[in-house]
Amino acid sequence: MRLLVVFILLSCISLLGYAQYLQHLEGLLPCPLCVAQRIVYWVLGLVALLAFLHNPKVIGHRFYSVLMSILALIGTIIAARHAWLIRYPESFECGISPEEAFLNSLPLASWWPGMFEANGNCGDVDWKFLSLTIPDWSLIAFVSLGTVSLYMLLAKK
Repeated sequence: MRLLVVFILLSCISLLGYAQYLQHLEGLLPCPLCVAQRIVYWVLGLVALLAFLHNPKVIGHRFYSVLMSILALIGTIIAARHAWLIRYPESFECGISPEEAFLNSLPLASWWPGMFEANGNCGDVDWKFLSLTIPDWSLIAFVSLGTVSLYMLLAKK
């Protein structure tokens, strides 16, 4: 099971690293929903790191698995909302919004603005790969990480 925890940790690190690449080298500004997803990846990766370092027995292992499953579900909901918003932009205004003001007022935004400051528009589609947008890929990643977490929860040792 430690190998699966390392997989989740490295996946979160890779996804956050690629987000930084897209932002700083490709010039794509993160929107409030992007920043919310980044926060979930950070927390999920941190829980995976703690689970790896702690290397708990059965009850602790289940606790970490449940926590990672919940975080992956939260990320899935945010990414699905973002993907839906891109397909139906008239249904929701995201630009300068209460969400953006809230996220930019968090200590994370002043601590590391390059990672957590929301400046983009949620409805913009500036990047695609295999006809899928960033939120689509993030949705796939969260579902995959949630599936791994649930497997860890339900699998026998």
